[in-house]
Amino acid sequence: MSENLKTIKEIADEIGVSKQAVWQKIKKESSIDLRQFTSKKGNTVYVDVDGQKVIKNAFFNKTSTKKRQQKVFVDDNVNNSVDDNPEGNEEILFLRNLVSELQSEKKELHKLLDQQQRLALQDKKLLEEYKEEINELKSLTTQSTSANSSKVVDETKDIEINNKKRRWWSFGK
Repeated sequence: MSENLKTIKEIADEIGVSKQAVWQKIKKESSIDLRQFTSKKGNTVYVDVDGQKVIKNAFFNKTSTKKRQQKVFVDDNVNNSVDDNPEGNEEILFLRNLVSELQSEKKELHKLLDQQQRLALQDKKLLEEYKEEINELKSLTTQSTSANSSKVVDETKDIEINNKKRRWWSFGK
């Protein structure tokens, strides 16, 4: 591949976020249309230089970050500067964006955990129902087996009695 192309993972490492955060940012930012900046080889997406700039700008874009902060209720300090250092402003924006990303991921994880717990409870109830059914079936088969065996014993006794009677009659003649 060309030196100008980078994977989403490489871009994420440069920005200091996860590749999932990059994908989420791309999905949430309507201004980013990656199709024009990407090429795909196998399962790997490669982004050209222009696409890399667009993605990085999305992470450091002040208006986009402010909207997300208000939406996710991030604590917004009145003073956005760090010792009147413009580089500090970018760092603040980056950190706020990172916090909001973490908050949204945390909410998603809570949803998934709740769902997993509900599924586990359903599985437990089903297992208990299945155990009860199995026990009922076992008791039914045990009853029918004992009834069949007593029937066989009775029939065997009847046959033996009949055989003795026949012998008796045939012996007496």
